[in-house]
Amino acid sequence: MINENPTPETAENPEEFTGLKLGKIKKVAAGIPAVVSSLEKVVGEAGFSRGMKALWYLNKKGGFDCPSCAWPDPDDERSGIAEYCENGARAVAKEATAKKLDAEFFSQNSISDLSKLSDYEIGGKGRIAQPMYLPKGGTHYQPISWDQAFDKIGISLNSLASPDEAIFYTSGRTSNEAAFLYQLFVREYGTNNLPDCSNMCHESSGVALGQSLGIGKGSVTLEDFYEAEVIMILGQNPGTNHPRMLTALNKAKANGAKIISINPLPETGLMGFSNPQTVKGVLNLDTTLTDLFLQVKINGDMALLKAIQILLLNQDDKSPGTVLDFDFIKNNTLGFSDFRKEVERYNPAELAQIAGIPFSQVQKAAEILQNKKKIIACWAMGLTQHKNAVDTIKEVVNLLLMKGSIGKPGAGTCPVRGHSNVQGDRTMGIYEKPSAKFLAAIEANFGFTPPQNHGYDTVEAIKAMHEGKAKVFFAMGGNFLSATPDTNFTAEALRKCQLTVQVSTKLNRSHLVHGEEAIILPCLGRSDMDMVNGENQFVSCENSMGVVQSSKGVLKPISEHLLSEPVIVCKLAKATLGTKTKINWEGYALHYDHIRQEIERTIPGFQNYNLRVREPGGFYLPNCNREGNFDTISQKAHFNLAPLPENKLQEDELVMMTIRSHDQFNTTVYGLNDRYRGIYNERRVILMNAADMSARNLNKGDVVDIFNQHAGTERIARKFIVVEYPIPEGCTATYFPETNVLVPVTSVAEKSNTPTSKHVIITLRKREP
Repeated sequence: MINENPTPETAENPEEFTGLKLGKIKKVAAGIPAVVSSLEKVVGEAGFSRGMKALWYLNKKGGFDCPSCAWPDPDDERSGIAEYCENGARAVAKEATAKKLDAEFFSQNSISDLSKLSDYEIGGKGRIAQPMYLPKGGTHYQPISWDQAFDKIGISLNSLASPDEAIFYTSGRTSNEAAFLYQLFVREYGTNNLPDCSNMCHESSGVALGQSLGIGKGSVTLEDFYEAEVIMILGQNPGTNHPRMLTALNKAKANGAKIISINPLPETGLMGFSNPQTVKGVLNLDTTLTDLFLQVKINGDMALLKAIQILLLNQDDKSPGTVLDFDFIKNNTLGFSDFRKEVERYNPAELAQIAGIPFSQVQKAAEILQNKKKIIACWAMGLTQHKNAVDTIKEVVNLLLMKGSIGKPGAGTCPVRGHSNVQGDRTMGIYEKPSAKFLAAIEANFGFTPPQNHGYDTVEAIKAMHEGKAKVFFAMGGNFLSATPDTNFTAEALRKCQLTVQVSTKLNRSHLVHGEEAIILPCLGRSDMDMVNGENQFVSCENSMGVVQSSKGVLKPISEHLLSEPVIVCKLAKATLGTKTKINWEGYALHYDHIRQEIERTIPGFQNYNLRVREPGGFYLPNCNREGNFDTISQKAHFNLAPLPENKLQEDELVMMTIRSHDQFNTTVYGLNDRYRGIYNERRVILMNAADMSARNLNKGDVVDIFNQHAGTERIARKFIVVEYPIPEGCTATYFPETNVLVPVTSVAEKSNTPTSKHVIITLRKREP
């Protein structure tokens, strides 16, 4: 019997085991196994000729930008062998796949049947080949023409009581050109409801850096890594999430840099690296990257940082002026004396205990730092997704300011972004809280007054849909349901919408949890040629270090019924705004140079955009911190004062953080193996400390249900296999999106409103065989 009205349970992955196999935790990342895995994925999905062509042009000058992470390409010569990593190859494999989903596929597969598949199975079906429509009460998607689809969307948007009843989400894959047009359309339509994936990842970084240093971006370049004396890596797993970073760390190590890794899990890539593009790597002669590994408890980072700061202050007292950079502090900062008084209230040995680190190791970290000034601090989700995330990142900044380690070669901040153009989208104006300066530029250049009130961020958008305040949801890329917290709550919110629209390349769970009506608009991918009037158009992206470069697809699209994201936005705008628009949308769709001309007029730093973006390797955007300046009100960097977080647990409670497997990028699951962690053919696992298992009478292989109680609501993730793992006592780890159901939508970071996916309080209940 077909379930025509899916229950909330179908919003989650099915509670079925796929056959857990455990192996040894790997000591070395990359190497020949990564090469073999990459080639198998690409050839298996796209075939040899199409797959190898895609890999050849991936991240090459004149080629296309990787649709995976935002790690930068080298400024100088790029590898002639492979300027990509294993995850990049997997992403391209899925995009270049020969499998396509047409009207026949959707007629044979109901929403209910597809909902019973895992995210891995859903994502492996192939590329969506034509626009699809799900009518109210329908059980199957059915084909619809592009014109009909845009007419339906336009009618729905224009029937709302207010533009603020519509939400326009953006994923980090969207190009600069598409993102600029998208926010322009949304603001001419009349709302700032522009939530994006940054709200769930590095929003805390942007807030912290903006308030402390005057710019919400990192300050270093790739060349700075090669000059650094110390590189600190906090709450990040580059071996899986940003594998090409390992090459930069390897080069920095060869140049004499010391690497301090701070993380609850001993991640393979930070321990050892085998570069497959070198003779040493081919011979499996690995490089040990980390000099000091500090296995901090979950959210123990602030305590650790404060302990290091006190030791550095104490050492400078013994040898005045030899440890801290007082000239930099005096000339470039505010608040040092108050900061010193605040931090010296604590005992460093007690802080080390709170962090879960032996005091001798904290002393070793201070010793490494004390005589060094060229220090880079890198971080990712391990810092950003906590209630106190903004203050913790400001504590990182405090440490750099003490040492004068910002605005000089080999030193600075490096928040390592996830999706490939998430930083560029924000630069283009994808932001629910636009600045008055940006809105004034929009009005001056386009002749309409954009809305001034703030819109919904991601968490606010979920709540607004759930409360019936938002009725149309439009997603420019991404897999909103699987990326967001509180899965069942979010599913209920989406189902309350009148219309949900997804601009997508591949099938995902967000197509299966929908509003009363739903539309899928299939778009070109990065690797696809985008032919307009006989010319292959290119777009541009901004990486983690502020480099803007071109991206031009090389593969024949899998279907003739695909449109590019810029063209989709133009047609959407025309269908919605009609004669009311003041913008020449048709001109933008004819050639993307016209879009870049408008970006140049509107956004600082894009002078001569069309000329400079055509230069091999692109160009750097201005960065005040990189130039030694701070664009705060005072024009100085600010030391921050923050108390320690209270990470108290009841006797039966544990803290859980969500993580990715090695066969995964964001919500896209490429396979079922977490090779580096020695976990194979299963994702429904919970990594636990042996002492925590013993205290709960749990053994390896036992099955548990995981519970979260927050704000009066019980959340349950059923059927997870216990795996003993070297994780600090009191801490656990699980894969997302399988345990996103446990992340409360009401638990967010202060100041950034980011869901606290790295700090979820849980209890366990053993299931009987």
